[in-house]
Amino acid sequence: MGYGELRVPTAIAVTGADMALPAQDERTLPAVVLDGLDRQPLDHSLALLQALIDQHGHVVVVYSRAVPPAVDQRLRTVRSLLESDRIALFQPGLPPLGLAVLARQLRQLASCDLSPGVLASAGRLLTHYLHAGALLGSVAKLDRVPVGLKSHAKSWVPGSQFAVLAHPQPQLVRIAPDAALAGPEFATSMLVARGQLQSDWVSGTLAKSWRIQGLRETPLPAESAEWWGTGRLIEFCTFLPDLSVLYQLVTSVRQNICHWCGIDVIGDRCVFCSATAPVAPVPQQQPQHQQPQHQRPHQLPAG
Repeated sequence: MGYGELRVPTAIAVTGADMALPAQDERTLPAVVLDGLDRQPLDHSLALLQALIDQHGHVVVVYSRAVPPAVDQRLRTVRSLLESDRIALFQPGLPPLGLAVLARQLRQLASCDLSPGVLASAGRLLTHYLHAGALLGSVAKLDRVPVGLKSHAKSWVPGSQFAVLAHPQPQLVRIAPDAALAGPEFATSMLVARGQLQSDWVSGTLAKSWRIQGLRETPLPAESAEWWGTGRLIEFCTFLPDLSVLYQLVTSVRQNICHWCGIDVIGDRCVFCSATAPVAPVPQQQPQHQQPQHQRPHQLPAG
């Protein structure tokens, strides 16, 4: 298929077992589950991350912005105390199910011949090919999708349902016979996680309008209710399932070398050391002295 294997693949870690989705194919590597970081002693967290570095060389931790603040603080503390540029903390603004899908795609790519820096950078690239949203029974507490919901929520009829797309472009529609969301313009699969809401709109109407080629269900992540502001929801995410397509996308992008830590990266920011590419100085043009009138070249007539 045009890609090889690394003897010691980069570890892809998540912060809960419900974020470690079942393997998409036979090459998908298992996720490292860093569960209970906010409840365990600091020494335990330090030893765990150090062991992962010793075993895998590099670790990419993919986690939601809806995690408890203590989890985020623990990860940053451990990375600082270890003084390691081999731990990448990747926290994109995706809903929890979309984040779990992205982590699984990185687990797929971890089996290929990608360097740790390119693999970690691939997370940002692949987010552009995800469509993540939810069907909600209430939007009263939804504050993570900037679509001006609260100013309109009071006028909506109680008991209504709302289809919300959080990524890549925020959208919201009230469910009605003509309700629709703008979806992907390429073939995708869909993963659905049902909460405390009964509806077939996502698996039926939405999947049909988006021409979904494969649909599976999975348990709802524990962080989803907090992220969406309600437990009455059905979360969904579309994605590219084929490893060969993912690999082609990543390897077709120009790679750079981080000027600080020296690893290969995609884009202008290193996920491991957080260094950004230096801005090339703009050459200053020497001021041109105005020529005397008699020395100016004559302009040729147009045509």
